[in-house]
Amino acid sequence: MIHLKSVTVRDWDDSENSQFPFSLGIIQSLKTINFDSPVTFFVGENGSGKSTLLEALACAIGSITIGSESVKTDPSLALIRRLSQYFQLSWSKRTHKGFFLRAEDFFGYVKTIRQTQQQLETDLARMEKEARGRSQLAVDMTRAPFMKELSAIQSRYGEGLDSQSHGESFLTLFQARFVPAGLYLLDEPEAALSPSRQLSFIAAMKSMIEKDSQFIITTHSPIIMACPDATILNFDGGIIRQAEYDELEHVTLMRDFLSNPGAFLRHL
Repeated sequence: MIHLKSVTVRDWDDSENSQFPFSLGIIQSLKTINFDSPVTFFVGENGSGKSTLLEALACAIGSITIGSESVKTDPSLALIRRLSQYFQLSWSKRTHKGFFLRAEDFFGYVKTIRQTQQQLETDLARMEKEARGRSQLAVDMTRAPFMKELSAIQSRYGEGLDSQSHGESFLTLFQARFVPAGLYLLDEPEAALSPSRQLSFIAAMKSMIEKDSQFIITTHSPIIMACPDATILNFDGGIIRQAEYDELEHVTLMRDFLSNPGAFLRHL
């Protein structure tokens, strides 16, 4: 399902051009992006503007975030929100499901979940102590709301995201939070994932595509870029253009390196 069909950037006053993110060449050349498939990858070198555009899309959409800050209040997105005001979005079917995730927001989210769990456990112990001497029914009624919330956390995240390796917990988060008919904006999800976990991530993503979800992803990973039937938009060169997988520098460089790493390493 393609929920978001396109984004068009309206003209802004020339006085904005000297300020980030308006000063980025990729932003100044941007007119319209059409989303023609359920998976769209933004690829390009560091600093090419792909993450900036993804953040601006998240702000324009009003995406739910995985983290403590909303896109509407996150101070790190203040300048990006200014750019997003010039975005005009076209929908085939507006969805409020899904989320926006930057790799750096993940650690804060794990901490928040753990703190919530610990607070529930503390409150449960206090309430059980206060309920001593009362009937079993009263004790059970006291425990019920705390046990329900703790059970929900365990059902979604198992023993806890912080009890797993970084990559395992990152993948667990995706699998737990993916829901049908969602729009997912993900910034470099491969950062925490081993090659095998990246394949698991593609499998999870394909499952959600079959349930009417859409993904827009920035990535440097040739593995993730190989997701079948995805559209790849290359940000290198100051303009956004559609590219084929086999022509991407990320892909050709990785292939050349793996076939003969010594040819590269001897020059270092």
